[in-house]
Amino acid sequence: MLTFTGQAAVLEPDRADVLYHSYEGGGMTIDGPAVLLRKKASESVAVTAYYYLDTISSASVDVVSTASPYREERHEGQLGVEYLNDKTLMSLNLRKSDEDDYLAQSFSVNVSQDTFGDLTNLSLGFSYGDNEIKRNGDDNFEEQSEQYRVRAGINQILTSKLVANLSIEAVADKGYLNNPYRTVRFVDSSIPSGVGYQAEVYPETRNSFATKLSASYYLPYRAALLFHYRYFSDSWEIDASDIEIGYRHPIGDNIELEVKARYYQQSQAEFYSDLFPYQDAQNYLARDKELSDFDDITLGVGVTYLLPESLSIGDTRSEATLQWDYIDFNYNNFRDATADAGIGEEPLYGFSANVIRAFISIYF
Repeated sequence: MLTFTGQAAVLEPDRADVLYHSYEGGGMTIDGPAVLLRKKASESVAVTAYYYLDTISSASVDVVSTASPYREERHEGQLGVEYLNDKTLMSLNLRKSDEDDYLAQSFSVNVSQDTFGDLTNLSLGFSYGDNEIKRNGDDNFEEQSEQYRVRAGINQILTSKLVANLSIEAVADKGYLNNPYRTVRFVDSSIPSGVGYQAEVYPETRNSFATKLSASYYLPYRAALLFHYRYFSDSWEIDASDIEIGYRHPIGDNIELEVKARYYQQSQAEFYSDLFPYQDAQNYLARDKELSDFDDITLGVGVTYLLPESLSIGDTRSEATLQWDYIDFNYNNFRDATADAGIGEEPLYGFSANVIRAFISIYF
C-alpha cells in the first residue's frame, strides 16, 4: 500500500512542446502547428505561453449545398500564470483567437486545493469570453456574443491503484449564437427546384450543464485502465452523453502504447429540422447538422517514446508521441441535400474522419 504524507504541492516541471495536428473528414481539412513553452520563474510562480496556427478548408455538405468552398487561417495565442502557495494552486489564463470573420477573446481563473493528507484535490474555476462575429463580403455585418463558464471538480485517491475524478460545469451563452453563412431549407412549390432557403435564426441565449466522471485503475505490470462518462443537457433541449474506455500498456522502459474507444450520442435541438414545411415556419430555425440527432464512434491508438539520453538535449528528458483517431459520424435526421433524390427523400448523411496528432515534449 502506498503512503501519502502532508507535504506541500509542487509546480509541474518546465517543458517545451511542438505539436502538429490534422483533421480530415466530411469535406473539411483542418491542420497546423502549435508551440507551448512553460517555465518556472521561482518555486511558486510559473508562466505558460501557447501559440497555435491552423488552416481550415471546407467543402462540407453544409457549405456546398448553398455556397462555395472556402479556405481561411486561424491564429490562437494564450498566456497563463500559476501561483503556488503551500497546497493551493491559483492560475490566470488569457486567450485570443483571430480569423478573418471571427475574433474570440477570453480569460479564466482557477483555484485548486490539496486536502485530507493530499488524497483529495478540490478545484473551482470561472471563464469569460467575448466574441466578435463578422461575415466576409458584407462590411455592414457585425455581431457579438458572450460566454460565462463556472466549473468545479474533485479528484480523489481512493486506493493505491484507483483514482477517480468528478467535475461539473455550467455555461451561459448570450448574443449572436448561430453561423452567419448557414441557411435552412423549406418546401417551396412556387419555384422549379421545389425548395427554398433562408438564413438560420437562433435564440439569443443558451444555458448548458455538463457532468463528467473519470477513473484510472493502475494494474500490477505498470499498465492502466481508463474510464470516462459525460452527460450534457441544455436549454435548447439537447441531451447528450458519451462513454470512453482506454488502456495504457508499457513496452520495455521507453515505450507506452494506448488504445481507446468512445461512443457519443445526442438528441436534436428543439428548433432543428432538416426540411421546414414553408418559409418562416417557426420563430427559430436551424439546420446545423451538429444540432441534429446523431451519434459517433471513435477508435484511437497512440504511442509515446521516451527518448534515450543519447538523443536528448543535455540533461533534459524528452518524449515523442503519435496519436491517431478514427471517427465515424452517423446523422439520424440530417440528409445530404447534394444527393440526386426527391426533396426530403435524400439519403441520411454520414462520414468518417481521421485525426492525427504528433508532438515532441522536452522537460527541463
